[in-house]
Order: sequence, then C-alpha cells, then structure tokens
Amino acid sequence: MSWPDRIAYLRIALVPVIMALILYATDGGPGYVVALGVFIVAAVSDFLDGYLARRWDIATVLGGFLDSVADKLLVLGALTALVKVGRAWTWALFIIVARELAVMGLRGVAALGKEGVPPSIWGKAKAWVQFTAIGLAMVRLSDQWGPLYLDEYFMILAVVVTLLSGYEYFVRYQRVFRLERNSV
Repeated sequence: MSWPDRIAYLRIALVPVIMALILYATDGGPGYVVALGVFIVAAVSDFLDGYLARRWDIATVLGGFLDSVADKLLVLGALTALVKVGRAWTWALFIIVARELAVMGLRGVAALGKEGVPPSIWGKAKAWVQFTAIGLAMVRLSDQWGPLYLDEYFMILAVVVTLLSGYEYFVRYQRVFRLERNSV
C-alpha cells in the first residue's frame, strides 16, 4: 500500500474521532480545540496525499477513490456533529450533501462512457472554504459580527461555493455528454 493511500485511510479513521470530540465537547472545555487540531491534521492530509501521489508518480484509481471518499466523510461527518450540537445549520448540511451526491452521480454516469471530468479549481476552493467554516464552527468566537457569528458567515460562503462548484461540474459534464452523443 502506498503512502498516499495510507494517508487517505488515516483521514477516514480520524472522522469518528473528530465527531466524538465535537459531540462530547463542552463550551469552555478543551474538546472543541482538540477536535479542531485533529480536523486540521485531517484537512492538511487531504492535500498531502494528492501531492505525494503526483510527486512520486504513484497516482492510482484506488487512491483517487479513497481521497474522494475520505474528503466527503471528513466534511459530512464533522458537519453532521456540528449540526447536532447546534453549531451548524441543517439546511447547510443538506445542500452540501445534495451537491456531493449529485456530483458523485454525474461522475458515475461519466465513468460508464469514455470521458471523465477531472477535479476543478472550484472543487478545491469548495474544500478549503468548507474546511475553514467547519474549523471556525469548532472554536466559535464568542462575539457575533452583526447578526451572525464569524463561522456562520463562512458557512454561508461554503454553501455558495459548494453550489457554484456543483453548477460548474454540471456544465462540464454536459459538454462531455454532448461530445459522446455526437461521436456515436
């Protein structure tokens, strides 16, 4: 097993740890800060495994699959726990889950054909903004900035970037499906 694959497996293994830390954290206690530390390690590993796979020229289909699954589990697991403790909105979780399922479905359909659509800069931006919003929600600042907390503004930004990246994938997949139809 390659190092990038091990890193992706580690990220998957950290998800229940992060969730437990969030679910059992108390305001003023160390739980949220420890959860944030573990979450940062997991988030950085998202970029490390891909970098190593490309750098060492050992990228595999399994590695790409593991990376994608690990990313989704990390975001959805942490966000679900944050919803449960009242630090994130259910509607934001729903939109992010819907986008992930829609894009996975598109990728599955495209995989049946000859063409694929590689990840885009919007997908990378989505991940970073989601990671930032989740991290800020873990260590929520006590003061509100206007009607919302800082992490809530970032969560709104994460939802907007998530929707934009989903739209961008749909546009790109439409082109692939048109090309395939025209070549038949």
